Parts: sequence; C-alpha cells; structure tokens
Amino acid sequence: MPPEETKVEEKKMKKARKSTKAKEESKVMSKEEIVAAVKSMTVMDLADLVKTLENEFGVTSAPVAVGGVPAAALGQPAEAPPEEEKTEFSVVLKSIGEKKIEVIKAVREVTDLGLKQAKDLVEAAPQVVKESISKEEANTIRQKLEAAGAAVETR
Repeated sequence: MPPEETKVEEKKMKKARKSTKAKEESKVMSKEEIVAAVKSMTVMDLADLVKTLENEFGVTSAPVAVGGVPAAALGQPAEAPPEEEKTEFSVVLKSIGEKKIEVIKAVREVTDLGLKQAKDLVEAAPQVVKESISKEEANTIRQKLEAAGAAVETR
C-alpha cells in the first residue's frame, strides 16, 4: 500500500476508535436519566428491577428499624404475619375400633353414602369421611363417630 493510503486508513481507524469511545462514555446515565427511566417503567418492570438489584449487589429492600438497626437486633421479636384462621376442615376415620357396625351406621348418618360404600370406607380406614366442611360440622361428625367407637382425626 502506498504511504498516502496508509495515512488515510490510520485516520479512519482513529476516527472509528474515537466514535466507539464516545458511544461507550455516553452509555453512562445521569441521575436524572435514571429517574426518568424508572418513571416510565411498569410496576412489573420495577419489581423485576428491584430483584435484579438485590441479587446483583447482595442487598435486600426489607424495611429497617429506627437508627438503621434491624428490629431483631434491638431485642424485639420480629412480627410474624398474622396466621390465617383455617376455615375448611376434613374428618378422617383413623380406625374403626371394635364396633364396626356402629361405625358404619354413624358414617351413613353423617354422609350420603349407601350401606356398601359406607362399609367399604370403614374397612379401608384410614379414610377421609368428609372434607371441606366447617369447624362446627367437623366437630359434630367427630363426636358421632367417636361415640360409635371409632378413632377420628380432624384436619
């Protein structure tokens, strides 16, 4: 290559390097640009961003107690979320005891099963007698089955 063409090529290379460097420098966002980008994000995008930042920097976005000291460090127990009260129960026949016929009658009384189905259920104990029922109904069924001599569990 003649020296003139080499100089032209070198100028093009320098110009390309400057252009690439300028582009890299322009990738750095100012605080205002970051705030503007966050304002334009959806809630789902923001939640994903928070998770990504937590993972990237090994931090958490959990609230901190007064003075920057976690509540547990202050000797205060951390508040557990209130436990939801169970509203649906199941009655399970654990064993039939010695009065098989009485238990079969009690099962028929508390369910809409026929004689054969009730007998099969009782003989296959442990079995669920009734499920997704209220606490009061579960207690009533439990009392009837226990009075007949069966071992019963409420879940």
